[in-house]
Amino acid sequence: MQTQEQTEKEIIQAVWHKRPLIISGPCSAETEEQVLDTAQRLAATGKVDMLRAGIWKPRTKPGMFEGVGAKGLPWLQQAKKLTGLPTTVEVATGKQVQDALTFGVDVLWIGARTTVNPFSVQEVADALRGVDIPVMIKNPINPDLELWSGAVERVARAGIKQIGLIHRGFSSYGNSEYRNAPMWHLAIDMKLKHPGMPLINDPSHICGRRDILLEVMQKAIDLDYDGLMIESHIDPDNAWSDAKQQITPERLSEMLSHIIWRKEDVNSEEYHAALEALRQKINHLDDELMQILGQRMKIAEQIGQYKKDNNITILQTGRWNEIIERASAKGEKIGLSKEFITKYLDAVHMESINHQKKVLDS
Repeated sequence: MQTQEQTEKEIIQAVWHKRPLIISGPCSAETEEQVLDTAQRLAATGKVDMLRAGIWKPRTKPGMFEGVGAKGLPWLQQAKKLTGLPTTVEVATGKQVQDALTFGVDVLWIGARTTVNPFSVQEVADALRGVDIPVMIKNPINPDLELWSGAVERVARAGIKQIGLIHRGFSSYGNSEYRNAPMWHLAIDMKLKHPGMPLINDPSHICGRRDILLEVMQKAIDLDYDGLMIESHIDPDNAWSDAKQQITPERLSEMLSHIIWRKEDVNSEEYHAALEALRQKINHLDDELMQILGQRMKIAEQIGQYKKDNNITILQTGRWNEIIERASAKGEKIGLSKEFITKYLDAVHMESINHQKKVLDS
């Protein structure tokens, strides 16, 4: 018995450390037949490493399908027996953690609607004390890295040694292209804060629809993500939840075949020499940018002194709009997006205001 448990644990560890790690399965476990059929078709692709299924579904609005509950856990257990695929489910309460462990779920994940609530995360963390199991943590719905990091810290303090991050995008008012705006820079910042943790991309929840899934999957791989979690269903159009973003196991296999899998590094002296030369050029340009920004702030301070002497307000909206329009026009000509120009100038403008404020307060 002990040998069997050790072998199973070794399999889980091998899957956990595999790169890229591909996780797939239905948004929701609906029926036993649906779960088993999906699992077997996913296993038949030979491209999926772990089976996911929503057992409990925290929904935005009441009246929506909230999952079959614990009765779906034996279905996942049977799916694992049939396919050999390790299983993972979302948990949001201590009771759900206990139920999932009772039925041998191999990996747990904390969802976006739970990550946003420290009390809920703590309840899950308390239930995990003394348990040796990998746990993945999705980003909170709102773009708040402190909440995400806080959830990681709570789970780590409970004694969990293997923690992964899942990037599923962030809620954004007025966002139309994506269901949840990727905000890639936030996920990258999180990865830099926790370099030892695998970062998994969830293109299903970022996209909210099938036609741009492959594009987002490829971008995640290009950004050196450690894996993907994609929702799949035997009959996506008739799924009980999130039908528009699910794909069949066979379509998933096709998409994975079209991805260009890139390496973080190659063992080539010529490559490293060429890359180092280009990086040195970037370093020199960055140094020049810092010098120019320093000069800009000194001029901003001179302007601040003039405003102080003449009792003029710091913020001049007309001038700011002029700067944005002028820079956007110039940036477009050299391939810089208006979004980048605006974000960059916003940061520079705020720093200029801070420098002028110091002058006015002196």
